[in-house]
Amino acid sequence: MRALVTGGEGGIGRALRSRLEREGYAVESLDLTTGFDVTSPEAWERVGAVDVACLNAGVLTGELTYETYRRAVGVNVDGIVLGVLRLREVMDAGAIVATASLAGLTGMPSDPVYSLTKHAVVGFVRSMAPQVAPIRLNAVCPGIADTPMIDGQRAELAAAAFPLLTPGDVAEAMWRAVSAGGTGECWFVQPGREPAPFTFPNLPGPRVDGERVGEPPLG
Repeated sequence: MRALVTGGEGGIGRALRSRLEREGYAVESLDLTTGFDVTSPEAWERVGAVDVACLNAGVLTGELTYETYRRAVGVNVDGIVLGVLRLREVMDAGAIVATASLAGLTGMPSDPVYSLTKHAVVGFVRSMAPQVAPIRLNAVCPGIADTPMIDGQRAELAAAAFPLLTPGDVAEAMWRAVSAGGTGECWFVQPGREPAPFTFPNLPGPRVDGERVGEPPLG
């Protein structure tokens, strides 16, 4: 069995690799530090079929400029979309799990562009899942995890005694998403709670003369 992890050299990426290896997978790490750029279509053309793919590479925005905005969108959104498009070409079955964030389920005033990109991942996964079947496409949406990405906020979080996820918590949620058999799901991951698919609220549908007329033809 074969797997790949983008952003595989980061804290969560290493935990994802370790979790898959425990299940017997030979795991390939695709990371900028090892020469793989998730924003490059040419790089993705060299990727072959796997049984499980974790599209995990991600960055925070930092100071908001045009350059940091483009970088965040490139890594966090393009890296997912390009990966899914390529894997759809080479995989006949299996599972893809994208790393989104709780910031894709709620607002994040400290980094609006990061939240924008993670909302995009959530929407893409939910909408794209039927198109890639029988490949199963899901997302994990972690809260704040104890990785180097939070070093700038670590003192503030510690002062508030805010509970943090471990990278292993995120990896376990990934494996549950792979194993559960569903598709188009976005699994929340929070300290002290069991990971589970997030239940999205029903949208208010259209009404004519006070009567609901069904769902829009968007499927």
